Amino acid sequence: MARIDVNHIRHSYLPNPKKDSDFALKEVHHTFEDGGAYALLGPSGCGKTTLLNIISGLLHPSHGQLLFNGKDVTNLSTQERNIAQVFQFPVIYDTMTVYDNLAFPLRNRRVPEADVDRKVRETLDMIDLASLAKKKARGLTADQKQKISLGRGLVRSDVNAILFDEPLTVIDPHMKWVLRSQLKQLHRRFAYTMVYVTHDQTEALTFADRVVVMYDGEIVQIGTPAELFERPRHTFVGYFIGSPGMNVLPVALEGRTAKLGSQRIELPGTPKAEAGPVELGIRPEYVRLGREGMAVSVSKVEDVGRHKVVRANLEGKEIAAVIGEDDEVPAEPKVRFEPAGINIYADSWRVEMGA
Repeated sequence: MARIDVNHIRHSYLPNPKKDSDFALKEVHHTFEDGGAYALLGPSGCGKTTLLNIISGLLHPSHGQLLFNGKDVTNLSTQERNIAQVFQFPVIYDTMTVYDNLAFPLRNRRVPEADVDRKVRETLDMIDLASLAKKKARGLTADQKQKISLGRGLVRSDVNAILFDEPLTVIDPHMKWVLRSQLKQLHRRFAYTMVYVTHDQTEALTFADRVVVMYDGEIVQIGTPAELFERPRHTFVGYFIGSPGMNVLPVALEGRTAKLGSQRIELPGTPKAEAGPVELGIRPEYVRLGREGMAVSVSKVEDVGRHKVVRANLEGKEIAAVIGEDDEVPAEPKVRFEPAGINIYADSWRVEMGA
């Protein structure tokens, strides 16, 4: 496995980029530690697949340098980098059996046949295709074919990293959960360096030890799932992580108080002075609905099974609150914000609060 250093990488698909908006990757500077399980998370067009393809060697960056274990690999091919990559849609040999599809990359590297057999059978068990080992790939379903593609990425033990580009798109929801769990177990067992691209927050948060959130060609936050949830560094992270996402409300600051219309909200600390529009962010899980606090008008109550999502209006702004499945909405509802869940943002970036 390898430590991967992405040093000030920028990339544009245009021949003569001049301004920031010309770059699919504005600038990325980050280290993927040896043996880490990372997810690149963000909406379509944010630059995550571009970054993955630069790491694999399918793209050459416009600017910057890529290092594997301290060695400059910026100009090396994918084969020279010793990378395994699993794509969104299956890349397999239809005329080969399932077994031979997995054996192919090993035989290509002249691995002894006894080792090929052991490794292939181990991987077939892992992806639950052992019963189809002798079947031609042509007749398999889309999710079975993608499992073969996954298996071909997992079967090799000599790779520097395994890269996944939305590999579970064509797989049914239950099988997605199974494969994510299997990938997690595989990582714990063999400590592969894994980088997993997805726009699905559930996939990212359940797979990765650290999630790299990307937005508009940049990394806006890197952290554990808990860090992304509790302390979103950027309002986009708060919006994108969580269901429903974080409430973001424009406020004015007066010391340890945030003013929202006629309401005054006590803060857990004094925000450091920052330029730009100021907003208060609080997750629906930290909004308490009851008979005390700030008056709201409820517009909708969504029963989502284990809890309810209450949509309401506070001082002309839409907010969401999460309450228990059996909790009732008061006739004259009011809300209060748990201090531990309050974040303050200036120009969309989180501001630290002093004592």
